[in-house]
Amino acid sequence: MKKFVQTSLLIPFLFAMGCAAQSGGMAGGEPPKVSAPAPQASVSQPGLTITQPRTMSDVPNEFEVCMDIQGYVVEPAKNGVNAGKGHHHLLVDVGLPADLSQPLAKDEHHIHMGDGSTCKTLKLDNGQHTITAVFAQGNHVPYNPPVTAAITVKVGPAS
Repeated sequence: MKKFVQTSLLIPFLFAMGCAAQSGGMAGGEPPKVSAPAPQASVSQPGLTITQPRTMSDVPNEFEVCMDIQGYVVEPAKNGVNAGKGHHHLLVDVGLPADLSQPLAKDEHHIHMGDGSTCKTLKLDNGQHTITAVFAQGNHVPYNPPVTAAITVKVGPAS
């Protein structure tokens, strides 16, 4: 009889523990499992980077400037104006124009890369120079707000 009483008291206790373990609600059971949100694909922020040369680099009189852009597509200017697309310009020792609704100038200080390239060889005199990359639409009008990056280099004769 003693064994019967012990067993009859033990069965409901084990039943309760089993149920609690499944729901995670009682001591001895695992905590409830919470699903983590599905990982989201990493998305680069839109922006322009001058990848070569690094700012404050010593460079020879002839050197290459390269850009990388995120959030836009580089294409030749001849493709026209297309949303989210365009081409690079390099501004040497000049600032951004005040009126961003107009096409960028084209001269020795405003270098168009309308062929859709991402690198350009520059020849500059000795000294310190600031190079600003500007991404513009097919009609050479910069995006507004402007998509830019700038570096300063020290130009000297090649050693």
